[in-house]
Amino acid sequence: MRIRPRHLPCLILLAVVTLPVAASGTQFKDLLNKAKQATHLSDNSRAGANLPTSDIAAGLKEALAKGTTNAINSLGRNNGFWNNPKVRIPLPGKLEQVASLARKMGMGAKVDAFELSLNRAAEKAVPQVADIFGDAIRKMTLSDARGILGGGDHAATDYFRRVAGPALTARIRPIVDKATNSVGATEKYKALTASTGGVGGGALGGMLGALGGHHGSKSSSPLDLDDYVTNKTIDGLFTTIGEQEKSIRDNPAARSTDLLKKVFGGG
Repeated sequence: MRIRPRHLPCLILLAVVTLPVAASGTQFKDLLNKAKQATHLSDNSRAGANLPTSDIAAGLKEALAKGTTNAINSLGRNNGFWNNPKVRIPLPGKLEQVASLARKMGMGAKVDAFELSLNRAAEKAVPQVADIFGDAIRKMTLSDARGILGGGDHAATDYFRRVAGPALTARIRPIVDKATNSVGATEKYKALTASTGGVGGGALGGMLGALGGHHGSKSSSPLDLDDYVTNKTIDGLFTTIGEQEKSIRDNPAARSTDLLKKVFGGG
């Protein structure tokens, strides 16, 4: 009788419950591990496991193109970061401590405007990195494809981090530098520091300067706003791409083409 993969967990469980009481702890643990591994082997992986590697690669490239396009369209628009609590860029930790005090002094609007400007910079940068993801997809090898198909929920996203991460940083950093200026991040930051120093709070203004520094002042500031926004922008991209990848793996409705259904199942 042929044993189908879906029956394997049941057979292993049957073996476990029929073991002699004297069976060693090691044997029992090994059986449980095998049961866990068999159960974890998703229908998606089984669906594509017997396909030619070239088909798997083509399907994954299509899935990645779909996921990155959706992520870029979602984040690279007005309020794409600001209205998404999962990727919204907060003020840096040390700066937030001082900003909290500024709010108590009646300057909450300036704090909010500054935080919004950081998210606006990210939203402006995201649409300009699509070609980097395209290059990473084209570089995918057949070995990469097999590893991604059998990997975890975010195996493809991890591949992007490894292959595209440095290029994304190099591309986004100057865009953020320009975008923070275009949306007034520098002006809002300086207005915040000036206001906190001008309400009998010279010490507070000095704290903001020491903790946050001034945009473009690399040598005197421990905080580089452009680096901070760049890193948060990339984190937001990978968070959203990871969600897209998991959706394609888990949700048959997200497999919108015949090739995706062929590789991941559902058709």
